[in-house]
Amino acid sequence: MFTGIVEEMGVVRGLEFPSGPEGDAVLTVEGPVVTSDVRLGDSIAVDGVCLTVAGVDGAVFTADVMPESLRRTALGGLTVGARVNLERAMPAHGRLGGHIVQGHVDGVGALVSRSPGERWDDLVFAAPSALLRYVAEKGSIAVSGVSLTVTSVGSGSFGVSLIPTTLEATVLGALEPGARVNLEVDVVAKYVERLMAGGSSASAVGGVA
Repeated sequence: MFTGIVEEMGVVRGLEFPSGPEGDAVLTVEGPVVTSDVRLGDSIAVDGVCLTVAGVDGAVFTADVMPESLRRTALGGLTVGARVNLERAMPAHGRLGGHIVQGHVDGVGALVSRSPGERWDDLVFAAPSALLRYVAEKGSIAVSGVSLTVTSVGSGSFGVSLIPTTLEATVLGALEPGARVNLEVDVVAKYVERLMAGGSSASAVGGVA
């Protein structure tokens, strides 16, 4: 489990598709903070996607990305040199500083607009309607692994405001309109819907491991 509090911005050092463009991928990322105590098999959220560490070499780690993850997230579009948000799994004795984030991305959205303020930016993201049903004003959402409070919800979009720390410490600070982002809605909302339906039908969305 994660909290959506990004620990550092890592740098993509490689993205290979050993089985071809329709298969899996091997992602290589440099991140000195998250690799400081990492072990094989540990979980690291990369732009909000929970990945298992398959290899470590100093400040660089590699992870296998399954085809399902590539289909449901924006990881397949990463390029060498791109910055990504990184967070290690929360320890049992840690603080839940953001909200409960599983690292199981529900879908991909896109930045529609950003309006700079004196010390903050207001951002609007387009999102699939199947996800927006779980998004509520003043509720929580993870955008590329960043825990954010929803400021508004429209017919096909939602808005958030970014404080100076978020602008400086995450990739959202430099995001340009049109950029794709990974979205994970509040897991509690999905469970509530499931329970109210009596467990008779599958949820409208599904995450990835």
